Amino acid sequence: MMTEGKASDRSSEWFVPKFGPPKFRIVAGLLFLPYTAMVLSFTAIGSMLARHIYWDRVLSIMLIYFLGLGIAAHALDAVGSKERKPWGRVFTRPQLWSMAVASLVVAYAIAVYYMLRYVPWLSIVAVLEGFFVFAYNLEWFHGRFHTDGWFAFSWGFLPALAGHVMQTNRISPTAMVLALSMGLLSIVEIKASRPYKAFKGRLHPLGEEEKRLMEGYEAILKSISLGVVLLAVGLVVWRIFD
Repeated sequence: MMTEGKASDRSSEWFVPKFGPPKFRIVAGLLFLPYTAMVLSFTAIGSMLARHIYWDRVLSIMLIYFLGLGIAAHALDAVGSKERKPWGRVFTRPQLWSMAVASLVVAYAIAVYYMLRYVPWLSIVAVLEGFFVFAYNLEWFHGRFHTDGWFAFSWGFLPALAGHVMQTNRISPTAMVLALSMGLLSIVEIKASRPYKAFKGRLHPLGEEEKRLMEGYEAILKSISLGVVLLAVGLVVWRIFD
């Protein structure tokens, strides 16, 4: 997910494939796949609270967030990097804007279909996420919304709530508590991500203690992203075979 740091090249980070041509590696890195998978998992976890599961809605809300976060928000994050170009010059600003706009148009087209036919309450989440996809990533209002707390709200709390609303068209106290827990997990992710990225961006070699710290943060990031994904998979399997 979107974090800050000194690095001008993020292609050496753990979530970037070590194989394939450079452009493929950059595209995979730009999508922040493990962190995007966390957010998609939040939507699935929220969905699994419902008494009756509409599986098309589970897949649709995941697709909406993949388009809105995985592609659009991360493309805007690259646009908002200003002088920093963490993914080099593989994509121009017009290309990044085109990716973001096209992805958002498709994501909102899917969302509007469901809002008009089944889940009007989803519109609340849609409006909020539409605001944060620009305010957070482009650092509007002097970066007031580019904070860890708003990150956890927009990419932890809201996705879990969206999953539940997509199934039930209601906001329940149980869903709110679950969404809060997902927000707190997002806090852990972003708090570990920032110092990890700072270490990776050092222009001089790290000392032994710094390497150990960086490896510790990397272990946290790998564990929490995989743990959330496995939790979502476990809940989905439970609902399918229960």
